Amino acid sequence: MTKNKIYFASDFHLGSPNLEESQKREKLIVNWLTEIEKDANAIYLVGDIFDFWFEYKKVIPKGFVRLLGKLAELTDNGVVIHLFVGNHDLWMNDYLEKEVGMIIHHKPIIVNEQNKQIFIAHGDGLGKGDYFYKFIRKIFSSRICQFFFSCLHPNLAFYLAHKWSQKSRKVNETPFKSKDNEILYGYAKEKQEENPVDYYVFGHRHIPLELNVNNSKAVYINLGEWISHNSYAELKDGEISLKYYR
Repeated sequence: MTKNKIYFASDFHLGSPNLEESQKREKLIVNWLTEIEKDANAIYLVGDIFDFWFEYKKVIPKGFVRLLGKLAELTDNGVVIHLFVGNHDLWMNDYLEKEVGMIIHHKPIIVNEQNKQIFIAHGDGLGKGDYFYKFIRKIFSSRICQFFFSCLHPNLAFYLAHKWSQKSRKVNETPFKSKDNEILYGYAKEKQEENPVDYYVFGHRHIPLELNVNNSKAVYINLGEWISHNSYAELKDGEISLKYYR
């Protein structure tokens, strides 16, 4: 079968809220990956794949073996997988590149897929407002902060991190009201005036959205999440559409 599709998904938040529910969700995601591998040319995982991630020199978070094994199998078989750093898995280094074969992105990128220009980013820290988070993100992104965090015992460090993650995740689950209230949609409008593209693909917001950007042909896509929506996007024949996995 021709591998002629590009897939996008985000916000798996594996590790949350507990082992039982996380493993149930992980198995569902692996089933989805198994189904799409027959026609997937590339897969973009657009941030917050893990509810928390930190790489010590000799330690990584426990769990996720089904997902990591499946992703390694896909890359071994020639599927290109891009992994974007989100606000919950901010502290990725090179472990997943070396062990699993994924391409890690720490910043937004613009790619050309099927002759379409696509702006891709997790979305945290973009757009106007949310200045407190932007300040906190700069601190967390610093090497000094990461060094002091690495000095904590993993049991304590991961406990504190998951407590913080629970509070952070709730902020992105507010209901959709209008385009004007969507920070990332406003960001897409501004970017479209500066450097037009065909699609904007974001995660972070936890609500599946597909909106036209102003009066242009550009489309804003938010991928939603896999806690309740199981939503993703598919690029086929130059058109991106939201899908739901059941």
